[in-house]
Amino acid sequence: VVGQNDKAPLKIAGPGENQTWKKLAQEAADHQVCVDLFLLTQGHVDLAAFAVLARFTGGDVHHYHPFSFPLDTAQLYNDVHWTLVRPQGMEAVMRVRCSAGLSVAGYSGAFCKRASTDLDLPAVDCNKAFMVTLQHDDKLSPDGNEACVQCALLYTTVAGERRIRVHTLSLPCTTVLGNLFRSADLDVQLHKHVSSMCNQLLTGTASLQQLRESMTTVCVNTLYAYRKFCATTSSSGQLILPEALKLLPLYTLAAQKGVLLRSETAPDLRVRWASTFLSLSSAFIVPRVYPRMFAVHNLAQDSQDTRTGPLPTALALASEKLDPAGVYLCENGLQLFLWVGRQVSDELVRELFGVPDLASVMSSSTQVAQQGGVAVTELNTVLNEVRRQRCAFLKLRVSKRGDPLELPFFNCLIEDRSQAGMSYVEFLCHIHRQIQSKFN
Repeated sequence: VVGQNDKAPLKIAGPGENQTWKKLAQEAADHQVCVDLFLLTQGHVDLAAFAVLARFTGGDVHHYHPFSFPLDTAQLYNDVHWTLVRPQGMEAVMRVRCSAGLSVAGYSGAFCKRASTDLDLPAVDCNKAFMVTLQHDDKLSPDGNEACVQCALLYTTVAGERRIRVHTLSLPCTTVLGNLFRSADLDVQLHKHVSSMCNQLLTGTASLQQLRESMTTVCVNTLYAYRKFCATTSSSGQLILPEALKLLPLYTLAAQKGVLLRSETAPDLRVRWASTFLSLSSAFIVPRVYPRMFAVHNLAQDSQDTRTGPLPTALALASEKLDPAGVYLCENGLQLFLWVGRQVSDELVRELFGVPDLASVMSSSTQVAQQGGVAVTELNTVLNEVRRQRCAFLKLRVSKRGDPLELPFFNCLIEDRSQAGMSYVEFLCHIHRQIQSKFN
């Protein structure tokens, strides 16, 4: 099904006529059983059919494809270990309440829903998040007053204690649209759009082309509303971006060129990403949409004073930032890609990988040395910090310039023009033209 028509709905992304797995998932949820999937595969396994087992029961989908014993064993061990020891609760029920004038329009995440007001969770852990969409039904309190949203979670601890946890969020009300834009949370907006996109992919209700156009439409309408109602008088040839949403076009382009909406993405991989997205928090969704890239060939020369924390400064995701004599690390929240330039010195290659020269670097087996000089020590510090931030042992793939396996690294460079779409500069111009056409 790879390379299918982008304009046709993804019928392979749903269980189709076979309801066996969905019935099994429903039965597991009824008995408070959580299912986590660990798939070690070499080919297509129709993940769309049985990923519903994890989605309905609050579990996770871990897909190692193509599985390689030397490259994937460490991640598999850590994923299984963390699944068993992480903080979690069982037999949970969650409900969200709102102030007058607001109501809950829908939920998104990994759960089973029997009643219209509650989420049933056979298991809930520290890595799970649920998106709640609120609906504006009636007038809210005037300026100066607040509206409240309350979430109550009833669950059983691993020690067998029944507990309830309540969170209440109080937010100011305003009649000024400019205040709304100033307080906008871009990460949450991205979360909302990506979750909606994943639900449509998993149910086969929209094509890739429709989803890309929908993301662009949301971006254009948001920036058009800001310019029309909030921005001060400016030149018609200038693209106006609200401060809180200045990265909205960049994230929109990144989502369109990401794994979920790429035409050549394998069906199992698309389903795995969509299933994972639905249960992630906003902080973990952002790097999967817009990865981070670091230059790691000069870590030994960099002083800690020049860094913002243990990680070096992140670079723009553009090939113009790559030095042929450099080594670059890219992380997307799921994997780590270490790319080695064609002109990297043999001395650095020996210290980082323990092989004599660049020709000896093999993508199928080469890994970063665990000990050595300053350069490899600093690189391992960076790798460990990224894994700590992502709460997962991200698999590391090493590739070099000219290697066929460098493609996943370059797919992360979303600011470049590629087969997946236009460059970031071209996309900004496209967005600007769309906004101008709405005024005309």
